[in-house]
Parts: sequence; structure tokens; C-alpha cells
Amino acid sequence: MDIKAILSAVDHTLLAQTATRAQIQALCDDGIRYGCASVCIPPSYVAMARDYVGDRLPICTVIGFPNGYSTTPVKCFETEDAVKNGADEIDMVIQVGWVKDRRWDELLREIRAINTACGDKILKVIVETCLLTEEEKITLCKIVSDSGAAFIKTSTGFAGGGATREDVALFAAHVAPHVKIKAAGGISTLQDAEDFLRLGASRLGTSRIVKAVKAMEQAGN
Repeated sequence: MDIKAILSAVDHTLLAQTATRAQIQALCDDGIRYGCASVCIPPSYVAMARDYVGDRLPICTVIGFPNGYSTTPVKCFETEDAVKNGADEIDMVIQVGWVKDRRWDELLREIRAINTACGDKILKVIVETCLLTEEEKITLCKIVSDSGAAFIKTSTGFAGGGATREDVALFAAHVAPHVKIKAAGGISTLQDAEDFLRLGASRLGTSRIVKAVKAMEQAGN
């Protein structure tokens, strides 16, 4: 698969607690240089990044991150604030406890509320696959499909597990045709990236693919 095609699917990501302004700006520079789909950054840096990149690069941020157990009004406020600050894409974390309690209607209402708060921006729903059973994953495919959200996303990368090939294939088999898939967490090589894209993902949340391409460039010099 063409490297440019892979990079164009990458949400180039930096969500570490220690992330600095200079690191976020460097992330944005790389996102522009390598033609990434977006940069995915903490909410507190969205306004700065928007000013820094202008209209050269979409800005993605996270809501209810990483645990997902904020109340729905809080998540909606976070979303509205992020959009006001210049975010183009919102990656929200579901309340996994509601999954375990089978509170499907509440999950659906929350996702719909946050999607409304997004306005015309893209919403991706992080379901944290490493904490779920196969039955729960399949049910969430239906809920996300019914919610109006644009994407289902595998993982935060903060819960002890990330994307797996099996989960992306499962999503591809069970989401509605209008729902896209984002694989995130543990995607470290170009082969990983290619595998996930071939299995049905159209976005990749990772910091390592750009690093891998840079390493290839340096090796060629």
C-alpha cells in the first residue's frame, strides 16, 4: 500500500499528560508535512493549534477522556467548548459501566446528545474494546450505527489494550454501511497500518506511523 495513502488515514496523536505546547506544534508541523488526516490533541491545546495551523490541517480532540464516566451534560459542554475553540473532529469515550449494566438506551441517548453538540463536526465513538465481550462489541456496533455518529473507534490506548485485527474485522462485519472505523492504540508499524486499513479501518490513531516514515527517510539519506 502506498505510504501517502497510509499517512492520509492517520490521526497523528499526542495525548500524553506531559505534552507541551512545543510538542503539539511539532506534531502539527509533522501532520501538515506528511499529509495526515488530522492531529489528535488534548482539548486544552485546541485553540492554540487552530491558530497555529489555520486551515492547513484538521484538529481532532478527545471528550470524556480517557475513562468516559463524566456525566452527559459535562461531555456535551466539553464538546461545545472544543468546537468553539476550533476542533473539526471529536473522539468521545463511552461510559463502559453502562455497557456492563446493559443500559443501552442511555448509551444511545448520550452519543446522540454529543453528536448534536458537535454540530457539523465529525464524531468518533471510542468503545474501549479491550474491556468488552464480543457480544458487547456487536451490540455497540448497532448503537453507534443508530446514533448518527460518523465513526466507531476501538480504543483510547489508556486502558491496557489497543486495536486488534480481530476487533476491526468484527466492526466491519457489524456496523452499518455509513459508519466508518477508527483503529487506535498499539499501531506501531507500516505493516500494522496496512493491515488495519485492509480489514476495514479508514482512520488510524497513532503517533508511531509518522515516526516510522521519518526513520525510513533518515535511513535513505
